[in-house]
Amino acid sequence: MSSSAVEAEAPDLVCQLDNVQGMVDALSAVRWKRHQDAVVELSEHGVVLIVEDTGCLQAKVYLQRELFVRYDYHAEGRPRFGVSLGLFVDCLNSFSAPGRSSMIEIQYPGPDMQLLIKSVDSLDACIYAEIRTRIPDTISWDYNFEPAGSTPLTFTVKTPLLSSIKKMILHGWNVHFCFKILLGSSIQINLQPDPPCITFKGEGHGDLQIDFTYYVNTDLVIAFHCDCQVSYRYKYKFLRATTSNLPSSVIKDNRGSKLTMGRGGMLKVQHLVSVARSATSHPHIDSAGHQQPSRIAYIEFFVKSEVDE
Repeated sequence: MSSSAVEAEAPDLVCQLDNVQGMVDALSAVRWKRHQDAVVELSEHGVVLIVEDTGCLQAKVYLQRELFVRYDYHAEGRPRFGVSLGLFVDCLNSFSAPGRSSMIEIQYPGPDMQLLIKSVDSLDACIYAEIRTRIPDTISWDYNFEPAGSTPLTFTVKTPLLSSIKKMILHGWNVHFCFKILLGSSIQINLQPDPPCITFKGEGHGDLQIDFTYYVNTDLVIAFHCDCQVSYRYKYKFLRATTSNLPSSVIKDNRGSKLTMGRGGMLKVQHLVSVARSATSHPHIDSAGHQQPSRIAYIEFFVKSEVDE
């Protein structure tokens, strides 16, 4: 068989990952519904998984090629395929064992356009899985995030923002009353430069307001940049989705979550998830004998603000 024929039969992507749990954590962070479809885009730079909800909330998980110990890309352009996010995460979970980092190989496409996953780090047994893919749905919006002004309106928190707010709410208010206020309602976020302050105001069956003054709440807010006062409202359920599914290991790492307000009130929420092998495993050494630096998956949420009718 000629080399050209072999290349023609080569899959678009064959990659290997030495920390399945890290990938599970990254994908679980954007799994806010039980039944959720995702679009996966492949490129020479890595893998991007995209999910969205009613055109108002979109999330992207960036798995750069540096996260993989092997990344053989043969496709032209950027092929896309649709997959059930829940099925994908549950399948990856079956390859993850507590206390150890498992290595897997992912291939796309298979003979019938499947996504193929198999374990490659054991001589005694091999776990093998096939996930049926489909022609992807059209992404309803692919927002080109633009800053609101010359200075980015951003703030960074040590712990997921809404989780912190929820703890403060429950500390001083009746649990049932708080959830009655917030569920199905809107949250107004106000940024002001002087004094530097972030205000969250819940409006629904009641009113609730929480102020985070930058210099006073350094245990929660670790960075703040704002040169003009802005205020936008967002659906609580969409804001909650940006943090509610972050695994406890991500919160424990405490890498910080960055929030940025863009033009028209578009809110971008960014998280970092480690996909490095656990400390109990041997670090990956490249061919030159150098240990790889900490490997990070980037997660971005985009939330559209509410428009007054």
